[in-house]
Amino acid sequence: MSETLSIVVSIFGLIGLGYVAARTGLLSSGVGERLTDFVFTLAIPLLLFLTLATADFHGVSPWRIWAAYFIPFAIVWVVAHQMIRRVFGRDARAGVVAGGSAAYSNAVLIGLPLLHTALGEAGAVYLVVIVVIHTPVLMLIGVFLNEWALVADGAETETGSRREALWRVCVALVRHPILIGIAAGLVWRATGFGIPDVVTKVIEPLARSGGPLALFVTGMTLVNYGIARQVKPAIAISALKLFLLPALAYVASRLIGLPPLGVAALTLAASSPTGVNVFMLATRLGTGEALASNTLVISTAGAVFTVALWLTLLQTTLG
Repeated sequence: MSETLSIVVSIFGLIGLGYVAARTGLLSSGVGERLTDFVFTLAIPLLLFLTLATADFHGVSPWRIWAAYFIPFAIVWVVAHQMIRRVFGRDARAGVVAGGSAAYSNAVLIGLPLLHTALGEAGAVYLVVIVVIHTPVLMLIGVFLNEWALVADGAETETGSRREALWRVCVALVRHPILIGIAAGLVWRATGFGIPDVVTKVIEPLARSGGPLALFVTGMTLVNYGIARQVKPAIAISALKLFLLPALAYVASRLIGLPPLGVAALTLAASSPTGVNVFMLATRLGTGEALASNTLVISTAGAVFTVALWLTLLQTTLG
């Protein structure tokens, strides 16, 4: 079995097993919810904490990584927004959902296991730098674009509700387990203290379980999202997510001068399918839920093939 095929099978095979377990009733929805809680509130935060507290960030420039990733992120968001409005005739709020669906990657549940498997911890460090601001960027942009879209669609909100929306987002960010794990890792790193061996032995097994379980619960979660309306727009958005975003990330990474490992890491991060937070954004906007749901399913299924394509391209061009 080739290295590329092995990586793809190890990542998407676990997603498939999770989907089958939920679809057949082998594991109930309650089990899936509890596993999701474990992954989000404990395993992944601990993994991020350990990575940030102990990884070697020598030579890694956050600003260059953010520029190489989030400039393509912004471009794809705008392209998707305009495409949904001008080609498919949807309103501004649906345009916000389309932009988020095309630009926002499932960086934690799929991206982290993918990069750990394909590039090792040194490659995953680049993704951790992205994850530090990835979710806050989506949530804050979503709030502001939500207000703009409401005005554009003739449904302007009151100033008080705008402030309340911003306040809710800020509170959600402060309480977000993954962001707490990131903050704790950064604070611990700043102290200069190492993590005691006895502590590492306790938390490392939990942290390392985060990657496989994250993939498994992703598959279980997909059962909750169907494909009904808005199929053609979702296919178009998925194409932007799986082809245009990683292509732009690849080009931007090389132009900015990231090392080959950084180019590969950002390209693979961008090639991950759409993240579930976009569906939450659509629910908050009150429109585009079908578009977001379809894009989640289609982009995840399509990523089985496109991730293999990008892995092959990276091996060919970067060695």
